[in-house]
Amino acid sequence: MAHRGTGARRWVAVAATVTMLGALSATAGPSAVAAPGQAKPKAGPTDPALPPSVTVFDPSMPVATIQAALDKAAATQVDNEMGSERYAFLFKPGTYGTDAQPLQVKVGYYTEVAGLGASPTDVRINGKIEVYNRCLGDGGTSNCIALNNFWRTLSNLSIRVNAAGQDGCRASADFWAVSQAVSMRRLDVSGANLSLMDYCTAGPQYASGGFIADSRLPQVINGSQQQWLTRNSEIAGWSNAVWNATFSGVVGAPSEAGFPDPAYTTLDRTPVSREKPFLFVDDQGRYAVRVPSAQRDSRGISWGSGPTPGRTIPLRDFFIARPGTSEQEINSQLARGKHLLLTPGVYDVDRTIEVKRADTVVLGLGHATLTSARGAVPVEVKDVPGVVIAGVTVDAGLVQSQALMRIGSKRHDHGDYGDRPKAGRPAASNPTTLSDVYFRVGGPHVGRTKVALEINSDDVLVDHTWVWRADHGTEGFTRGVNGDTDRWRTNTAANGVVVNGDDVTTTGFFVEHFQEHNVVWNGERGTTVFFQNELPYDPPTQADWMNGRIPGWSAYKVSDRVKQHRLFAGGAYVFNQNNPSIHTENGFEVPRTPGVMLHHVLTVNLGAGTLDHVVNGVGAAVDTTRVGTPEYVVDYPAK
Repeated sequence: MAHRGTGARRWVAVAATVTMLGALSATAGPSAVAAPGQAKPKAGPTDPALPPSVTVFDPSMPVATIQAALDKAAATQVDNEMGSERYAFLFKPGTYGTDAQPLQVKVGYYTEVAGLGASPTDVRINGKIEVYNRCLGDGGTSNCIALNNFWRTLSNLSIRVNAAGQDGCRASADFWAVSQAVSMRRLDVSGANLSLMDYCTAGPQYASGGFIADSRLPQVINGSQQQWLTRNSEIAGWSNAVWNATFSGVVGAPSEAGFPDPAYTTLDRTPVSREKPFLFVDDQGRYAVRVPSAQRDSRGISWGSGPTPGRTIPLRDFFIARPGTSEQEINSQLARGKHLLLTPGVYDVDRTIEVKRADTVVLGLGHATLTSARGAVPVEVKDVPGVVIAGVTVDAGLVQSQALMRIGSKRHDHGDYGDRPKAGRPAASNPTTLSDVYFRVGGPHVGRTKVALEINSDDVLVDHTWVWRADHGTEGFTRGVNGDTDRWRTNTAANGVVVNGDDVTTTGFFVEHFQEHNVVWNGERGTTVFFQNELPYDPPTQADWMNGRIPGWSAYKVSDRVKQHRLFAGGAYVFNQNNPSIHTENGFEVPRTPGVMLHHVLTVNLGAGTLDHVVNGVGAAVDTTRVGTPEYVVDYPAK
């Protein structure tokens, strides 16, 4: 995303106990605090042995105690963009906060806040759960934006908004001012508006996109969010589009009839969906993971008329890993039939974690992060159906890896199934699924890989990913042109995602800053619902940014041999801050064939460089004479 200090983007715009899973240390998480006159709380008999970075709250705990624990973590994480600390705060079923003393939560980097109910209505927060702008200039008093508010998760609970004690502006909404790698899932929000921008902090108040799924929401103030995907939800209303607001299977979604003014893209139903697995506590206090079933042509929330369809796996069937657990032990446990729970923290992976069994679940808590060491591919999934990987971040390491995650074998015979109906294919009704899986090349340290995510299997679903070659970080590069050139030569990755499999679907596809095509799609019958890209900021010269004789590499490339492909709502943005004279020929490149369709695609200039066309030579150039003004192609080929 944009180097957030530059302002490059412009647009219009309770009394007893808390259950602590492990003894908490000052560095790993907030300390357990007993109520006055009580002993320090201990884990209950059914609580699993999880590490200090996971905290489980009980509704009988005093509100002040819960508030103090959450405030401590928020203070640590509010500016900890490139840090290694990770947190998960989990709420057992019940009500938290009162009308007089609401629970008002701030969520910082690498923090997950989630309910442990079987339904979102089982955990009720009387208060607010919020993210505000970060102020990056003048010692934290100016340049207040949400463009850097990455890596946080909110899910599986109800919020009855209570702003008691807040000033008039803050009391006007629940604020969730975020950008990439931030998901809201399985929420039930009532009592006030939900605002996706922080209009109470001094401007410019820019925000840069996010993701909501399986949620019931009040009026949503989109405000300055330049792009957003809302999937399979219910909304009371929506206020603004900026460049690319997308709705798929959403009850109450606005019409797209006026596109591009406003710039809404609305699909009545989601072609392929599967909700993210979630940890919960049953009526007997036993922990389990609910794994939702895949759906086709779905609409609305999954939990409105009963439990989310799917299967339940007891937590005893999971191997619980911590940072430092060897890959040999993880692979041994997976081979024995265990699923994998990755607890919060950073894992150095120098031997590939291999998922070989169908229907295996790999669930990360608190943004568990796998970092490639010695050139290893951190995760490989064999050609088996129904594997689910969720809540995991994968980082490149100093030694170049071939990939950061590989789904299926490299060999792929396109057309294996010919014209057989989807119901006749092994994985069609049970796709391997990635939910909230993020990838990073650079940022907290130097990173090198050839490709971040390689998909070779058929029938794969990617439901919300951010694949990011870092445009800023703490690697030690100097600022300015020389530093950007160093980044180009050092943090290397050709492609963000390469899709070789057939019948692959992506919903919420964020891929940015890679050094060749950001996405290469070789498989047949692919579908993307919402795509967002920024081209790399840091090519030193035009010669460094050439695809043969073609100036630059497109953001989204569908291979020339592909016969069928669909893309709904795609944006490609240019900001060549290292060399503003650089040109890129096309934002999108696809075969000119009747089976390939693009609906609502756009390009935008963010202040430097030129993107000459939207798709295949169609669409006017976006250059510095029209910064922040999109060039749209409603349909390609034109209808």
